[in-house]
Amino acid sequence: MTRTHTRPLIAIPARFAATTSALRYAAEVNARALVEAVWRAGGEPVSIHPADPAGADVAERLGRFDGLLLPGGGDLAPHRYGAADTHDSVYDVDDLQDAFDLEVARRALDSGLPMFAICRGLQVVNVALGGSLEQDMGGADREHRHVVHPVAIRRGTLLEQATGAEKTEASCYHHQRVDRIGLGLEPTARAADGTVEALELPGNPGWFMAVQWHPEDTADQDPAQQGLFDALVEAARDRHRRSHGSLRRS
Repeated sequence: MTRTHTRPLIAIPARFAATTSALRYAAEVNARALVEAVWRAGGEPVSIHPADPAGADVAERLGRFDGLLLPGGGDLAPHRYGAADTHDSVYDVDDLQDAFDLEVARRALDSGLPMFAICRGLQVVNVALGGSLEQDMGGADREHRHVVHPVAIRRGTLLEQATGAEKTEASCYHHQRVDRIGLGLEPTARAADGTVEALELPGNPGWFMAVQWHPEDTADQDPAQQGLFDALVEAARDRHRRSHGSLRRS
């Protein structure tokens, strides 16, 4: 069977875990719900090792994949977006994870690799394009942790196409949000309190969409949330067809 008949390969940078009971030691992991959402969409989810980008050719590593999913995780180090101080609520900062994710985001955007970014992933892309973050939204009465709330979706966007809706219920888990928006990015959804809940990059050579919430939490029950993963895999499949078609013609 040729590759054209197989599932498109979707790269998912792994997250570092200090302990995992089944493996006994520190591990590199991805959320099962996330992986299953990609699989339901028809993609082949592949965890990739977050290696130091100074010693690994990230562009070459990404070149074997058809799409990229940049998942959630801990906070970015505030110095990555020019902050002089660190708020007490900032947690799980890992310099290697930051360096790798930022380089992956930049290389994917440069190459036009279809990319879907979730929660931390959205924040990584925003910072990679020169944006900044609000380090803390103001405590339990304002943050979006363990919250399901409606977000309003802008008409005519990739997000509207993927969800088939102008409003959706978003499962959120974040205490930070976009402050200054990165170069070229446009908000495509907001919460009632004004929080940017989704971003797109019009004019980018490849398909790109980012959401601040966790669609994998409810994707197995909510077609609008599963539609986000379906859209990524379809964009990855289209890229694979185009690239392999051009190779055959040459």
